[in-house]
Amino acid sequence: MRYFRRKFSKWTARLFDLPPDVVFDLPRITMIGNRQLYIENHRGVLHFSPELLKLAVSKGELEIRGSHLSIRAILPEEVMIEGIVLELKYME
Repeated sequence: MRYFRRKFSKWTARLFDLPPDVVFDLPRITMIGNRQLYIENHRGVLHFSPELLKLAVSKGELEIRGSHLSIRAILPEEVMIEGIVLELKYME
C-alpha cells in the first residue's frame, strides 16, 4: 500500500508540476550565508539553546548547531533562525 501511495504521489507531482516538498511533506530550508535559516514544514521545537536547535520534521529531526542562535519568528509550520550556523544535520 505504501509503495502504491508513493508512486501515486510522484505521478501526481509530475502531472500538476508540484514541488516535492509539498507532495511528500518535506522540510524546505532556505539558508542565507551562515547567518539566517528559514525552515518550512517543521513539526515543532524539540530543543533550543544558543548553540543547538532541534526541530521535529515529518520524517525525523533537523539539528542546527552554531553560536548565538535565536528564534526570530515562529509560526505553526515555519521558523526563522538567526545566528552563526556551523552545522545543519537531517536525521531520519
